Amino acid sequence: MSTSPLPAGRDPRGAWSLLLLSAASGAADAFAFLCVGQVFAGVMTGNLVLLGASAAGAGEHGMARHVITALVSYAVGVVCGARMSERLRWPLPVMLLIEVALLAAGAVLWALGVITSDGDRMGLLVLIAMAMGIQGRILATPTNYFTGTLTSLVGRMTLRPRNKEDAWVAGRLIAVVAGAAATALVLRLWPDAAAVVTVVPAAGALLTETVPGRLFRGLPHRSGGP
Repeated sequence: MSTSPLPAGRDPRGAWSLLLLSAASGAADAFAFLCVGQVFAGVMTGNLVLLGASAAGAGEHGMARHVITALVSYAVGVVCGARMSERLRWPLPVMLLIEVALLAAGAVLWALGVITSDGDRMGLLVLIAMAMGIQGRILATPTNYFTGTLTSLVGRMTLRPRNKEDAWVAGRLIAVVAGAAATALVLRLWPDAAAVVTVVPAAGALLTETVPGRLFRGLPHRSGGP
């Protein structure tokens, strides 16, 4: 009997790292929205909507600057992720390490209390949005934009019985909510540590991807997913 609930063809390391990175995405977006400037670090569709609203005079003063900063920084992260993964062929753990380093730098700056001005917040947003851009590019399975994931999941469940693969996809959606909730809770109880919530699941994914393969011997192998 297999010790993993994963469907055939799914690498347990990959599946768990996807859940953890989804949680990191939820945490990063919640932190950016609540603490940095009411914009998103990884959900660029939402930022485009906010940009349109701000162009029409809605929203807080300076929202357009924050939105544009997030969009440009995310794009820079995507460019870096594309070059690292498809041009340089860097291993996934190395690219995740860079993401974790960016998030950790932001968490340290926030914890030290040096983020005091709007310009400081813009710099912090650059770090987090770049990290989310890298994450969004280096993995084929979405972990920081989920409209298509939710649409596909509901469509499949409408047309056929649920299976274990659907459970793991639903788990990523739940992980996003959990990451955002954890950030909001820590922000309320221990504000200086709020940004740490973005780092912990990303670091967990990095650790998961660097676990020696022999520990997973006999379990299914990685495959792509929605």
